[in-house]
Amino acid sequence: MKTFDFGAGTVSARQHVNGSGWVADTASVDDTVFVGPNGRVSGNASVIGSARVSGNASITDNVRVSGTARISGNAILSNKCIVFGDAEISGNAKVFGHAWVSGNVRVSGDVQIYDKPRVYGYARISDKARVSGNAQVFGDAHVFGDAEISGNAKVFGDAHVFGDAHVFGDAQVGGESRVND
Repeated sequence: MKTFDFGAGTVSARQHVNGSGWVADTASVDDTVFVGPNGRVSGNASVIGSARVSGNASITDNVRVSGTARISGNAILSNKCIVFGDAEISGNAKVFGHAWVSGNVRVSGDVQIYDKPRVYGYARISDKARVSGNAQVFGDAHVFGDAEISGNAKVFGDAHVFGDAHVFGDAQVGGESRVND
């Protein structure tokens, strides 16, 4: 029996057959998934399909990852978030709570996506941006810099929200809008 410390003490674990990363015995990871040497999957997390977990990425708790999603860098997925499709989460990004990330979304940098937001389509979230509450970011929207999207706000189309901008409440930013500071 092997054990590994995922950060909260040692638990029964095994090295994944495809990439040698660590998987807790309580987690479910398909053999078709790649878990790189420093990748970690713990808790009751489930990773299925052709997903990739590489770099120092960590997936824990009750997270669900599927499709061809790629989690890399120092990204952390926790709580009950769901990531699927061709989504890519990298850098120091943190996705947690009941967040939902799907499609061809790209999340990078020091981004935080938490509570119950939905990020989908071809959206890009980068730098130190935050998406929270029940917010939605979709289409070809790009949220970057120190921007924050929260509440029930929607950012969609080819909209760009950046700088220190904060879109909140029931606000909607769409089309080719540009919101800065």
